[in-house]
Amino acid sequence: MPNLNDIKNLLQNNKITEFVKLNKLSPRDIIEFTNRYTNSAGKLFQHLDVKHAARVFKFLRKKKQEIIIKSLPDEKAAELLNALQPDDRTAFLGLLPGNAVKELLKILAPETRAETLKLLGYPEGSVGRLMTPDYIAIKSTDTVQQVLETIRQRGQAAETLNFLFVVDDNGILIDDINIKEFLVVDPSTPVEKLMDHQFIALSANDAQTETIAIFRNNSRFALPVTNETGVLLGIVTSDDVLRLAEKENTREIQRIGGSEALEEPYTTITFGRLMKKRAGWLVILFLGEMLTATAMGHFEGEISKAVVLAVFIPLIISSGGNSGSQASSIIIRAMALGEINFKSWFYVMRKEILSGLILGSILGLVGFLRIFLWQHLHIQDYGQHWFLIGLTVAFSLVGVVMWGTLSGSMLPIILKKLGADPAASSAPFVATLVDVTGLIIYFTVATLILSNTLLQS
Repeated sequence: MPNLNDIKNLLQNNKITEFVKLNKLSPRDIIEFTNRYTNSAGKLFQHLDVKHAARVFKFLRKKKQEIIIKSLPDEKAAELLNALQPDDRTAFLGLLPGNAVKELLKILAPETRAETLKLLGYPEGSVGRLMTPDYIAIKSTDTVQQVLETIRQRGQAAETLNFLFVVDDNGILIDDINIKEFLVVDPSTPVEKLMDHQFIALSANDAQTETIAIFRNNSRFALPVTNETGVLLGIVTSDDVLRLAEKENTREIQRIGGSEALEEPYTTITFGRLMKKRAGWLVILFLGEMLTATAMGHFEGEISKAVVLAVFIPLIISSGGNSGSQASSIIIRAMALGEINFKSWFYVMRKEILSGLILGSILGLVGFLRIFLWQHLHIQDYGQHWFLIGLTVAFSLVGVVMWGTLSGSMLPIILKKLGADPAASSAPFVATLVDVTGLIIYFTVATLILSNTLLQS
């Protein structure tokens, strides 16, 4: 099997037709080639079997898909689009500008165009855009023999045969049955005998992100999609949900890191777009950190009287920021998995206050021991009031870490309730918030403990 560079040379020398006949390129090879040599990918897709090309096309990023479709002659582009599964075709077209969609719809087969327009009619981000109408529907009055005959006749066009869907005369879904049930009974058995009338269905207008938790909790390869009256419209398969979950997880992680979601691979995004995605958040966080300087200025008098307090400022505020980032990341992930919601806020608050108290006490003890050891091992002299300074650092760490865990856990829940993205309460944002409040807590504790010694008037 030639390497990617050999494939590129074959394309340039117009020898790819002979090569493809002898050696079937794997989807992974084609995807890797497309990502590395995007400008040559269109030529490769012209020579691929259309079904093979369609299987690979759905795994490519939007930008790559656009480039390939634009580089293909109209007849080849039409073949590829017509060969795509309805949900994959809708997902691609749904991301394009209106004018581009109009032009591409013109080259689709009439049946395919009608099907695509129907799916595009659902709101963006809805389950309707994710579903495919290619499934096997049966009646409760059918026999197993009739069902097996239906599968032989129409099964090739269905996206999955793992489950068959039972509908009544009005097309209303009344059950779904695993294919294995039909393979282990007598062919004369009526479908009604296999039904338990227990099924899970998605609504076409539900948000796509809601399907992730449903699939995860029910271990299903496919789920039916109905309208508000229960009529079966299509199905959503696990491969589409897996891609959706990967996309959502990527966006969430990037936002937690203090950046806008990139929407495309790091290796292909332009430098300008990368800077644009990252600069906005950094400016916001920088402005937030300026409040830290303001707080420092407010306690300038205390610092001038006890310069030693300044030594522990990075220690205090970083501990609060780290605890807040921990709590924020844990809660955001728990919300994404459906483990907690707004109604859980009191449970979360109690748990995080206790967590903050224990974690803060551990760090406070470590901080006090550090001052004790440095003082008695003559590594650093904190003066005659070293014990009070140790207490100040210890109690400040308890307060700052408690506040960090509390704010880091509550902010995502509050933002979710307000309709905002919980990931917007990213770890850097929480850290910035805790930096400012951590200084206030630190110097308040210092004033209480050292007011009659180092900070006396």
